[in-house]
Amino acid sequence: MGDILRQLGQLLVQTIPTVIFVFLLMIILERLFFAPLGRVIKQREEATSGALARARAQSEAAAAKTREYEASFQAARQEVYRMREANRRAWLSERDERLKRAREESDVMIKSAQAELASQVEAAKRDLIADSKALAEEITESVLADTTAAAREGSAAD
Repeated sequence: MGDILRQLGQLLVQTIPTVIFVFLLMIILERLFFAPLGRVIKQREEATSGALARARAQSEAAAAKTREYEASFQAARQEVYRMREANRRAWLSERDERLKRAREESDVMIKSAQAELASQVEAAKRDLIADSKALAEEITESVLADTTAAAREGSAAD
């Protein structure tokens, strides 16, 4: 057993430089490689999270502006609809007024035409009455003349 212990002791003594070398290597790697790498990774994470935060803020600002633009666009659209409706109502009112005036004018024209027609009918009736009286007198004269001539002929033949 003593031999094993002595071999173990020699092995430990031989491994001490390797252990020291590994610890030195770890310290050197930590300071020269892992620490700067850790700082770079930390900076990247901070930059990334900062960029993400800025992107979120810009996205929210863009969304707010989009809502604002949509609201103003909707308000403008509603204003256009209101103006269009007002113009349509004005046009309809003007059209109704023109129709009313046209109806009134046509009523006046119809009444004057009816009055003129009535006066023409009365004139025609008067002319017919006068013509019928003249014709009746002519017929009466003609019948009387024929009767008188026939009576003379009848009395001359007797």
